[in-house]
Amino acid sequence: MTVLEKALGAYLGFACGDALGATVEFMSPKKIQKRYGVHREMIGGGWLGLEAGQVTDDTQMALALGQAIIDQNGWNIRAVADNFVAWLDSDPPDVGTTCRRGIVRYRDDGELYGLPREDDAGNGACMRNLPVALATLNRPDHFAAWSLEQCRITHHNPLSDAATLTLGQMAQHLINGQGIDACKQEAEQLISRYGEFAYSPYPGKASGYIVDTVQTVLHYFFSTDCFESCLVNTVNQGGDADTTGALAGMLAGAKYGVGQIPVRWLAQLDQQVAGQIRRQVAALVGLAGLL
Repeated sequence: MTVLEKALGAYLGFACGDALGATVEFMSPKKIQKRYGVHREMIGGGWLGLEAGQVTDDTQMALALGQAIIDQNGWNIRAVADNFVAWLDSDPPDVGTTCRRGIVRYRDDGELYGLPREDDAGNGACMRNLPVALATLNRPDHFAAWSLEQCRITHHNPLSDAATLTLGQMAQHLINGQGIDACKQEAEQLISRYGEFAYSPYPGKASGYIVDTVQTVLHYFFSTDCFESCLVNTVNQGGDADTTGALAGMLAGAKYGVGQIPVRWLAQLDQQVAGQIRRQVAALVGLAGLL
């Protein structure tokens, strides 16, 4: 597979996981099983009442971040923050509390970062960082700096920072052809620094707390053998299923490539979003100097 096929797999896989998981967000595994059996189709609905294939804040914020990088032909943190403000002002269907607080702080006061907070350990910064990973595929120094800057617009917490860097580096390893062993090394390094991320045995929590999110994503990514099974198993865990689904889809898409994403999901995915993603992937990978 080419770098472009894996990068496309990561970004389209991310959006598919978002759209699939949104239907069962905030449900328990038992409630999902009772209502859907095994949830495996993009049917919309859920607590947000979405259309089939519609994405949530996860993909929307990633697209806002990616477009800022493309428009600036590189990095400008205020351009990123301005795009987040424009997104918030567009009346999106869902906005996380911590994301809203940080974006409003920037909009009203011009402050790009708040003070570190224990309650900033949600998954909102990690969920949107894929465009940074794509634009810095061959620049690890830029990857870390850009990632942390965009994280701290809304989430200033060491657990959020560490998770964002780890999952982004895993995606980069997969896209660059380094394989699953490199991903396991990243996971082990994360756990050696922050033991709460240990995911084996899997604790079974899938909330918006970044530790629960990462444990769920790593457990299902490492324990499944194809794109579809990774996503289906992840979102049927419920909880913050649009974000766990998106991040699992990012890793699985980077590993298996765009050709392994089920055609029915790609056909159901919001086609305007899919078109934006395809354009962004080409531009971001081009910025990385790999096209």
